[in-house]
Amino acid sequence: MAKVYFKAIDSYAKTEEISYTGEKLLKKVIDEEKLQLEPSIPLKVHFGEKGNNTYIEAKNFDGIVAYLEKNKVESCFMETNAIYSGQRMTKEKHIQLAKEHHFTKLPVVIADGELGENYKEVEINKKHFQKCKIGSEIIKPKQMIVLSHFKGHMLAGFGGAIKQLGMGCSARGGKLEQHVDAKPFIIPFKCKKCNVCLKHCPVEAINTKGFFYKIDKGKCIGCAACIAVCPHKSVFVNIFKAQLSKKFREKIAEYAYAAQKDKTNIYLTFAFNITKGCDCEGRNMKLIAGDLGVFASIDPVSIDKACLDMLDKKENKSVFKGRETLDYAEEIGLGTKQYELIEIT
Repeated sequence: MAKVYFKAIDSYAKTEEISYTGEKLLKKVIDEEKLQLEPSIPLKVHFGEKGNNTYIEAKNFDGIVAYLEKNKVESCFMETNAIYSGQRMTKEKHIQLAKEHHFTKLPVVIADGELGENYKEVEINKKHFQKCKIGSEIIKPKQMIVLSHFKGHMLAGFGGAIKQLGMGCSARGGKLEQHVDAKPFIIPFKCKKCNVCLKHCPVEAINTKGFFYKIDKGKCIGCAACIAVCPHKSVFVNIFKAQLSKKFREKIAEYAYAAQKDKTNIYLTFAFNITKGCDCEGRNMKLIAGDLGVFASIDPVSIDKACLDMLDKKENKSVFKGRETLDYAEEIGLGTKQYELIEIT
């Protein structure tokens, strides 16, 4: 049985209390679980898409940053590029957005490179994937502090620690693998034959013979760099082919397993600004539930289940779908659904 530590905070407006609580819970986990901190520990975060107003702001992590500084631990804010067109699609724009959203107290590291091309394949030999494409910089540290925002997600049902690992740590090609059983294709009437995609395709999978440019699916490795660089938005992948069911959620769990493999991670989840949608959506979203507080654990499955259980109890109903993710995550050894909730005053 895993331990999940929790401090109730009833309002996201209480920034100082949230920041202090993050530091307090981090120390609590380290002491109670008898963890040894590594000399360098990145903070896995989500910067929020441009236009989103409900992501967890950087100032709420100040206490955690201060704790690491006091203990002479080097750190950075670490994230990977998004698969879809937007401000988080390339390293340069992604870093600029992070600065605009005030993630400035630590260096910003985009773990999968400029276009999502920098990744390592982690062997897991599970049902859906033998190997997973994880951002190269994610692979390097022996320990991460995974800072998650608990909220909804259109496909996964909910987002928390498992999604922050699975989708958040994968390179662009890994995100593509999880979302769809397909590879990118070129929309002929949008393509201007500017050859930018040719220059960035690592396996020369762009076929220029014939009247239209096409992607050779036999050569394509699904890195999705072409999607990122196309100035005319002519390279497309049908996100709506994503599995809205068990298969899609199992894929996230397998990628989460790969992202945390051989690491001693610490998970802190901030259950505020709870919305139906994800922080990847660049728009204002309505809140669908009240704020809960901050959770901490060394088990990503337990911390996600604790968040879901507490939300359902508070709202007196089942708020989010996606609990089959927890079932499969436990089955493959990512963590346990059995937890003890320890409330901190």
